[in-house]
Amino acid sequence: MLKQPIVLESKIIIRNAVETDCDDIMRLINELAIFEKSSEQVRINSETLKRDGFGEHPLYSCLVAEDSTCSPSRVVGMCLMFNVYSTWEGKSLHLEDLYVEIDYRQRGIGKAFFSTTYQIAIDTNCARLNFNVLDWNTVALDFYKSKGAIDFTEKEGWHALRVTRDEMITQLNKNK
Repeated sequence: MLKQPIVLESKIIIRNAVETDCDDIMRLINELAIFEKSSEQVRINSETLKRDGFGEHPLYSCLVAEDSTCSPSRVVGMCLMFNVYSTWEGKSLHLEDLYVEIDYRQRGIGKAFFSTTYQIAIDTNCARLNFNVLDWNTVALDFYKSKGAIDFTEKEGWHALRVTRDEMITQLNKNK
């Protein structure tokens, strides 16, 4: 994780999330889901975030952006990631979500999150950073490409697939 907080010129502080940030992280996850036109797909809550990120064996780590000019200070962005493993390259980092509130965009927060994520990946000996972007989010696609990202769907034809828990149960029951 981040060795020490980063203070941006706008007095935004990038720091490691702590358990008490989970309500704010959840709020930002819901805002992101609305932005991505997928709010009906959010099935977790703050308690899930606490259990999965701050228990004995955390499944993810998270950075937050905090506006220190507000009283009390306010979490205005988050960057959630976790380790994965590539059978071709070894340890990797997956960036699940990077989100900054609309009123706080264009202030260098997203750039700071992304470069910090790069540093975390390098510091933890990751071979690569993986993440997904919706095809209609051209602003994000252009930003990530400007930071060295390669669109593997475009370049090599890879597609990201998903099987839901309900579908896994259905498939397992078919095999009984």
